[in-house]
Amino acid sequence: MPRLYLDEYHQALTGKHICIACREGILRDNFPHIVADIKFLVRHGIRTTLYHNMANRFANQKHFRLLADRLPETTIKRVTPEVDFYTHVLDREQSVFKLIFLERKYLCDRKGHRINTLTTQATLQQNDEIYTNINIAGVLKQICSRIIDGAYNRVHILPARKNTIKHELFTVEGTGTLIANNFEEKFIPAVTDNDVEMLVGILGLYAKKGFLKPRNKQYLFEHRQRFRLTMIDGIAVGCVEQIEIDPSTVELGALAISTRFRNQRVGVFTVTAFEDEAKKKGFKRIISLTNNPRLHSLYMQLGFKQRELPEYATRQAASPGVALFCKDII
Repeated sequence: MPRLYLDEYHQALTGKHICIACREGILRDNFPHIVADIKFLVRHGIRTTLYHNMANRFANQKHFRLLADRLPETTIKRVTPEVDFYTHVLDREQSVFKLIFLERKYLCDRKGHRINTLTTQATLQQNDEIYTNINIAGVLKQICSRIIDGAYNRVHILPARKNTIKHELFTVEGTGTLIANNFEEKFIPAVTDNDVEMLVGILGLYAKKGFLKPRNKQYLFEHRQRFRLTMIDGIAVGCVEQIEIDPSTVELGALAISTRFRNQRVGVFTVTAFEDEAKKKGFKRIISLTNNPRLHSLYMQLGFKQRELPEYATRQAASPGVALFCKDII
């Protein structure tokens, strides 16, 4: 089960308004899970609204009563069957921090892989490359238009299942697709205990794949001054370790980006920010050792070269068989 970062993510969400929209069949099939997730949000000080289009017939009266009884602090809005559900929700909500559409499945690419994040520009340009049900596919342009106009900060499209909303908003990995107009990026030192906890989560995902040497929590707490976090919208999504090799050389280590933000140029931002900070500190060269093929491509793109340099033989001996990349930043 994904790890929840309640304290870390709570700061970005408390007091905000989150709207959840769910069509009739999906709501009925996942009723207890959706109710549990909304109750979880309310307990964490988040204002919630639930849109649904369940028909006003006798068979649904039990669900109406349960919604009222179990979600007394949530605004419940029923969309009548004669209007388009998505357009109705998009037209009614004009000042929401996050708008969540619960669907049968997440957005995916041609290979069937989940799309974690999209900018509005990418969504509009790649509309034919995005695969999902016909209902949500037909309103992606409307969603982007509303985000660009400032109606919402973020729109999430999630597969309805147990803990899907909770895991989307309170884990590093997420569960669905996030669409936004822009992502506010920052590169900051790891200072607090909460920062270290986020390092543990991000680095743990990569260590399991064998691309990074494991760094236990004790190591991270003892060496937190070396680490920098890449933040998006106030939430840690990537990290890097600064290791001084000699007065003129710094190692870029432990580069890791949450899988949720791959292909959003977060890696480029992180390496570039690392380079800028290294220059300010007076370093003349950056080295990095990695066998991660994604990082090989990233480094080559950013002007690094794969080399064998005798002055770093001792460092390379500590990571046998691992490629060394180097960039002079004079």
